[in-house]
Amino acid sequence: MRIAAGLLVLAFWMGAAAGAEPTLAEKQAAAKKQQAELRERIEQLQKEIDGQESSRRDAASELKESESAISAINRRLAELSESRRHAENELKDLAKQTEEQQRLLAKRRHELGEQLRAQYAGGLSPWAALLSGDDPQQIGRDLSYLGYVTRAQAAAVQAVREALARLEGLRQRTETGRKELARLVEETSEQKASLEKQTEERRKVLARIESRLAEQRGQAERLARNDARLGNLVAGLEKAIIRQAEEARIAEEKRKAEAARRAAELARRREAARKAEEEARIAQARAQRERERQEAEQARLQVEQAREEAKRAEQAERAELAARTEQAERAEQAQQAERARQAEAAREPASRPARAEPSGGFKGLRKGLPYPVRGEVLGRFGAQRPDGGLWRGIVLRSPEGTAVRAIEAGRVVYASWLSGFGNIMIVDHGAKFLSVYAYNQSLLKQVGDIVHGGDTIATVGATGGQVDPGLYFEIRHQGTPVNPLLWLKP
Repeated sequence: MRIAAGLLVLAFWMGAAAGAEPTLAEKQAAAKKQQAELRERIEQLQKEIDGQESSRRDAASELKESESAISAINRRLAELSESRRHAENELKDLAKQTEEQQRLLAKRRHELGEQLRAQYAGGLSPWAALLSGDDPQQIGRDLSYLGYVTRAQAAAVQAVREALARLEGLRQRTETGRKELARLVEETSEQKASLEKQTEERRKVLARIESRLAEQRGQAERLARNDARLGNLVAGLEKAIIRQAEEARIAEEKRKAEAARRAAELARRREAARKAEEEARIAQARAQRERERQEAEQARLQVEQAREEAKRAEQAERAELAARTEQAERAEQAQQAERARQAEAAREPASRPARAEPSGGFKGLRKGLPYPVRGEVLGRFGAQRPDGGLWRGIVLRSPEGTAVRAIEAGRVVYASWLSGFGNIMIVDHGAKFLSVYAYNQSLLKQVGDIVHGGDTIATVGATGGQVDPGLYFEIRHQGTPVNPLLWLKP
C-alpha cells in the first residue's frame, strides 16, 4: 500500500511538472480508485481470516476430544490403581488365613497322631476291647467314646482341608484379577501416551493457526487504518469541491442581483403588479411546502411505527430462538452427562464405597478454607484480563499433574470439557455456594459424586488452549462471583 501511495504522489508531481496540475475531481477519482482496491484487499484478507478461524475451531474441537479422553483415562488409571491396591491387600489377608489354616491343620494332624499312638500303646481298639473279657457295658462305653473322638478328629481334618481348598481357589482368582489389572493399567498407559502425543501435535497446529491469525489481523488493522486515511482524504476533497461550487453559486447570485437591480430602475411602473404576483406565488409556495411537510411528517411517523413493530418482532424472534437454543444445549449436556455417568457406573468396581449426602444437606462454605492447590496467585479477582474483561476468579500456577483438592464437602454437579476452560469441574456446597475448578489435566470425579473437604478431585493441567499449567478457581454465591481470597486461609 505504501508503494501505491508513492506512485500516486509521483504521478501528481509529474503532472505538475508537465504544467497539467490535476483538478480536485481527478484527485478524488484517483483516491476513490485506490480506496476501492484497498477495500477489495481487506475483503480478501477477511476471507482468509475466516478460513483460518474455521481451521482454529476444528483444531480446538480436536483438542477438546483429546483432552477429555486423557482426563477419562487418568480417572480410569486412578480407579484401577485403587482396585489393584485392594486386590493386593486381599491377597495378603488370604496368605495370612492360609498360613493360619496350615498351622491348624498341622496341629490337628499332630493331635490325631498322638491319639492313635495313645490308642495303640494302651491297646484300645474294638477287637482288643471285645477279647479283653471286661464288663460289656464298660467296653460299650469305651468303644462309644473312641468312636466319638475318632469322628471328631476326622471331621476337623476334613474341615481344614476344605477351608484350604477354598482359600486356594480364592488365591488363584485374586491372582488372575491382579494380572488382569496389571494388563489394563499397561494398556491404558499406552493409550494415554498416544493421546498425549496427539494433543501435543494439535497444540502445535493451534499455535501455528493463532500466529497466522495474529499476523493477518495486524495486516487487516493496518489496511483498515489506510482505508480510514483514504476516506478522510476523499471527504476532504469532496468538501473542497462543494466549497468551490458554493463560491461559484454565490458569485452567480451576486451577478444576477446586480443585473436585477439595474433592471429594477426600468421596471418601476410594473413594481406593484410584480409585488402582488410575487406575494401570491410566495403564499402558494408556502402553502405547498406546508402540505408537503405535513405529508412528509405523516410518512415519517408511519415509517417509524413500522420500524418499531419490525424491531419488536425481531427481538421477540431472537429471544425465542435463544431460549430454544439454550434449552436444547441444556438437554444435550444433561444427556451426555447421564450417558457418561451410566458408562462409568458400569465400569466402576463393585468394592467402591458409596458416599451419601449428609442429613439436612450441605451447609455451604465458611471462611478460612484451604487452597485447592498451592502455587503463585495470578490473575487476581477483579483485575483486567489481557484478552479483555475482568477476572472473576484467580489462577494458581502449579506443576502439571499436581492434585487438586475440594475446598469443602459437596456434590459434583458438572465435570466435562468447556471451551475456554478445558476440563472443568463444579461442586455444589449447599446454601447456593459453588466452587469452580478449570484448566485441569484430568477430572477424577463424575457428576453426582459426593466429595469431602480435602478429597483429590482433579489434577493440574493446561487444557482449553492454555500455555502454562495452572488451576483457574472461582467461588460463586447465588450465581455471582465473589473474591476467593476472602474465603481461603491466608
